[in-house]
Amino acid sequence: MKFSELPYHRPDLETLRKELTAVLERFQTAPDSATAEAAYLEMDRVFGRYLTQQVIASIRRDIDTRDPFYEGEKAWYNQVGPELQPLRKAWVRATLDSPFRSQLEKVYGATSFLNNELSLKTFAPEIIPDLQLENQLVSAYTRLLASAQIPFEGGVYTLAQLAPFKEDANDARRLAAWEAEGRWYRDHSEELDSLFDRLVQVRDKMGKALGFGGYTGLGYCRMQRSCYGEEEVARFREAVRKYLVPVAEEIYRTQAKRLGKEYPMNFADNALTFRSGNPRPVGNPEEILEMGSTFYRELSPETEEFWNAMREMELMDVLARTGKAGGGYCTQLPDYHMPFIFASFNGTSHDVKVITHEAGHAFAAYMNRFRSPADTCLPSLEGCEVHSMSMEFFSWPWAEGFFGGDARKFRYSHLANALTFIPYGAMVDHFQHRIYAEPNLTPQQRHEVWRELLGQYMPWVKLGEIPFYGEAMGWQRQSHIYKTPFYYIDYCLAQTVALEFWARIQRDPQTAFETYLSYTRLGGSQPFTELLQSAGLESPFQDSCLRSICQEAYRFLEAYDLTGIA
Repeated sequence: MKFSELPYHRPDLETLRKELTAVLERFQTAPDSATAEAAYLEMDRVFGRYLTQQVIASIRRDIDTRDPFYEGEKAWYNQVGPELQPLRKAWVRATLDSPFRSQLEKVYGATSFLNNELSLKTFAPEIIPDLQLENQLVSAYTRLLASAQIPFEGGVYTLAQLAPFKEDANDARRLAAWEAEGRWYRDHSEELDSLFDRLVQVRDKMGKALGFGGYTGLGYCRMQRSCYGEEEVARFREAVRKYLVPVAEEIYRTQAKRLGKEYPMNFADNALTFRSGNPRPVGNPEEILEMGSTFYRELSPETEEFWNAMREMELMDVLARTGKAGGGYCTQLPDYHMPFIFASFNGTSHDVKVITHEAGHAFAAYMNRFRSPADTCLPSLEGCEVHSMSMEFFSWPWAEGFFGGDARKFRYSHLANALTFIPYGAMVDHFQHRIYAEPNLTPQQRHEVWRELLGQYMPWVKLGEIPFYGEAMGWQRQSHIYKTPFYYIDYCLAQTVALEFWARIQRDPQTAFETYLSYTRLGGSQPFTELLQSAGLESPFQDSCLRSICQEAYRFLEAYDLTGIA
């Protein structure tokens, strides 16, 4: 069955409540471990049926945010989701208090119960209206960005459609594209400020209501961080400033020389890696997808099986269209035991990244699709990003197929961008810690915090010149800041592990991929740092990890053969 053929029906709320309550009672009154286990698995299936319909509605709404039916369904789930939380929390508490907990942990592992302990801290009935408001504000942000219609060179473009022009090799055209986008954001900055301020206030309110003193502690529990906290993250950011920022500065100094530009450069010039243009994939979207088939077929039997299933069921929507939500993601359809990839091709190297990054997520979901309970299929988010970011590096031997004559450009820029991304991601995280520590900052004060952090984490950027971006307002385009606070550092931690995989690939690609499979097969059976240890990988929280990776990757870039590439 193809995705377009999947039936959708809004769950009946009263029927769902009755089902959940009945299974909960069976679990709580179970006379033996076998009866408790049966109820434990049945609850997983009941929640899975609800989530499947929610995900179908969400995907179809994102495919066309102008569709009134699925926009209405999205609004319904935003309202109903928090109302179901009391039952969800009653179930969580029952599993933690069960006399059969130890037997269940022996069969299904302790991680789910550990996550449940964190989950229990994130809800109380009195915050239901706040959760509903948070959902509404996030949806409003998504709709606003999806509605963008940006005039440029006689045409009108969405944010995704404008992206290729922001990498154009012609300086004037590239700058004009950045300015056009910046003007759109600047014109909507008051609305963006208002949405964010309301999100900060409601999240701060929830954090205080739940006894955290603010949102940060609540945010960490929501992210299911059981093996590290704020202190470890702060040390990681410090290591980024110490080891990575100087390396990134040298990368951009070298880039400025290639481009014939004065260092530091503005955002538009930083976006152009080579004077002759950034690497671009060869072929149309269908040909890129076919090259994805070649890559996954030749990489391993496991990846070939996965990719064939995704194509046959049409579990990807990757073409940019008017009204389509921005961004890219992988999600899961529990009833069908399959993932789904959502993205918007734009004619840049981003299109290949969809094939590798989002499909890396999907591959991990596919490998663990029958794992029970469902919340152990995948790890916490930094663990998930290891799947995706590492898969990007495994694609290097197939770069000629994806990029043709730009393959050498791709490998260089991919590694350079992996290194320079981490300071940006750490800055996003630092920004959020500052904002939620001081929730009453004015919009202008928030922009000043961003300006201050740009100086610490991205000294290679020259402000001014470009509306919005040059005014230190660029954080407003980073959707994670609005939608999933404290998520972004997960990318940085995962990128560090992915760079560890890159280093292993240089020495022994087959063994590196076997390690990757070992890590992926673990699913979410353990917390992040334990998963790394089980797979024989180094933790990014170890100071030596980031330092050694920076040194090895920078040596590779310095020695990289760019002969004949301007």
